[in-house]
Amino acid sequence: MGRVLKCQSVKIPARRWSPQTASMTPPESPSSAPGTPEAGPAPERLKLLLEERRAVLALGAIYSTRMLGLFGLLPVMALFAAGLPHATPLAIGLAAGAYAFTQALLQIPAGHLSDRIGRRPVITAGLLLFAAGSVLGALSSTFAYPLIAVIIARSLQGAGAISGPVTALLADLTRPALRTRAMAFIGISIGACFVLSLVGSPVLAAYYGVEGLFWGMAAMAVAGIVLLYTAVPKVPAREVIAAAATEGGERLWPWHAGMFMLHGILTATFMGVPHILRDELQIAQVDHWQFYLGVFVASLAGTAPMVIWAERSSFGDGVMRYGIAGLVFAMGILALGHSHLWAAVAGMTLFFASFNFLEARLPARLTQAAGPARRGAALGIFATCQFLGTGFGYLCGGLLSGTAAGLGALFGALCLAALVWLLGFRPVRPAAPTPVAA
Repeated sequence: MGRVLKCQSVKIPARRWSPQTASMTPPESPSSAPGTPEAGPAPERLKLLLEERRAVLALGAIYSTRMLGLFGLLPVMALFAAGLPHATPLAIGLAAGAYAFTQALLQIPAGHLSDRIGRRPVITAGLLLFAAGSVLGALSSTFAYPLIAVIIARSLQGAGAISGPVTALLADLTRPALRTRAMAFIGISIGACFVLSLVGSPVLAAYYGVEGLFWGMAAMAVAGIVLLYTAVPKVPAREVIAAAATEGGERLWPWHAGMFMLHGILTATFMGVPHILRDELQIAQVDHWQFYLGVFVASLAGTAPMVIWAERSSFGDGVMRYGIAGLVFAMGILALGHSHLWAAVAGMTLFFASFNFLEARLPARLTQAAGPARRGAALGIFATCQFLGTGFGYLCGGLLSGTAAGLGALFGALCLAALVWLLGFRPVRPAAPTPVAA
């Protein structure tokens, strides 16, 4: 009698497409493998290539040093400008905020120009303008009207509108699957610069004066140019070039609208939180930085899992729903429990965790939706929406916090705004990518 052979069924693990595997041959069938076949290991998490790691670290340093320069004046500029001759409330406001106006005006032209002539020339010009404004600010006391010199200096600093080109260059040098992680590094470094500025600027200004801070900004701008040409890779890795063929062709307005909403909620939140700390919780203003530092560090435990989840998920846009929902709950907690310390801690920790994730995910998705050809222009509009949202948030936050209902009305309105964003958000489920040979 013939022998009866029992065929053992073998489960072959699905292989997720990536630029590294696009040019590889399919895995061998079980019948071709000697011995008893076993299920393969689960797909490994993608790692940054050496070129990608260099790009993230160098561009993060360029972005951070520039933001450190801008943030560094926030705690000291109002008092410095008020002490100059011919100071008026309007002039003091212009001295503090002039850079924001020129930033908003020039983000779109700078982004569009970076698509035409390249990212590096535009970034270099922006850093040179920032350095020139910093030098003028440092020498402002030598002019007959120092306050006017400071306003012009701040306008020049803002004219170095490189947010869009730097983000576009980072997108050019990283694969789409890892871009949220790269943007998260930039976002967290910006947040760290903000906290560091709140803590360190008053101390440095006490020792070296505001003029010394301006000189430090000029030095950081020059260091940024050196990094741009020595540390940032000249061309993308071949895996990045292969992955770029799958990008583009999506609508851009959901990501622009999302950035407007996110920064509107951010600035309106900070129109109310200082009042919670000072008036409700009786925390002295000089100690507010301890609260901000604590909740920011604690929030990283929530940001990191969302970033990893969005990277590993085949439907990363769906993860964004949880980030927006986090904003809804954070604002709800602050609306109902703003007079209690632990409610404020919980609300702000959840807020920062959700904000940091969305701050990374939104530009990452925009760069994929736009594609390489129009990435700079799209990010220029994106940065403009960010500034418009910031201004709108300040305006609405000031109006709502001044009502009879006070802080409850402010955070209740922000909870409702985040809920409208959540209900109106329509995730885009990507089609299966066509493998491209690396």
